[in-house]
Formats: sequence, C-alpha cells, structure tokens
Amino acid sequence: MATRKIINYTDSILRKKTKPVVDFDNSLHILLDDMAETLEKARGAGLAAPQVGVLRAVCIIDVNNHFYEFVNPKIVSRSESTNVYDEGCLSIKDDNGKSIYYPVERNNRVTVEAQNRFGENIKVKLKGFAARAAQHEIDHLDGILFLDHVKNLPDKN
Repeated sequence: MATRKIINYTDSILRKKTKPVVDFDNSLHILLDDMAETLEKARGAGLAAPQVGVLRAVCIIDVNNHFYEFVNPKIVSRSESTNVYDEGCLSIKDDNGKSIYYPVERNNRVTVEAQNRFGENIKVKLKGFAARAAQHEIDHLDGILFLDHVKNLPDKN
C-alpha cells in the first residue's frame, strides 16, 4: 500500500465525471488499498478516486467503526427528511492547510447500490453521518464539490 497525494480543489480533475469500473483486477485493489491508507493518514471520513487523481467511479467511507468500499455507486433512495451540518473536504483547505467547513443540507438516510472490489453487487442502507459521507463522496464521482451545496457561500477576498 502507498499513500497518494490528495488533489486540491482548484485542480480541474475534481470537476470531471468519473468513468465506470469494468475491470475488477489487481489495479483496482491497489487503488482501494492506497485510498484506505491515504484516508487513514489524512484522518478523514471518506475519499473518492478523483481526489487522488483517478477518474474512476470508486469511493471509500470510514465512519462509526464501519469501512465501506463502493465501486460504481449509485444512491437509489433518499429519505425525505434532511439536516444541515457543517461539512468539510480533504481537498478543500485554507491557505494554512486547515480544513474549511460550511453548512450543507443532506438527506438523513440513503440507500447505496454499488459493487465491491470483486465486482459483486452490494446494497447498503446508511443513516446519519454515514449517509452524509456517502452523499459527499458520490458527489465527487460526478464532479460536484460540497461547496456547490453551500447557500450564501462567502466571497474569498
């Protein structure tokens, strides 16, 4: 395993849509293992492949003592209920390298359908912070940053 460099939000790769994974081979396993190591070192809750410079539909989440690997994930259902909570991102830091947080509204519960590292179909129901993290990371796979959800984003001057 290796730690990969986390891409800064100013890099255009974070605005691109990912391509689906079709080969569930050793290179995918290496990517997932490297992402897990990178996430642990960064002390984050989730990481998407574009954040390490790879345009593949892959993300991981590590919250509440549960670790999830999602390949080609789709959110197939969302609760009507939502909450607003401060959200940050490993790719979005201030000039001093500190995380920036803004309030973002997300669904309280989501159901994610994806594949695991071996190409097997999985379906996971998530709630609370895990649901928030899944929505955040799956957004990355579509080129969406959490800042896009912030209402009244302050101007940077």
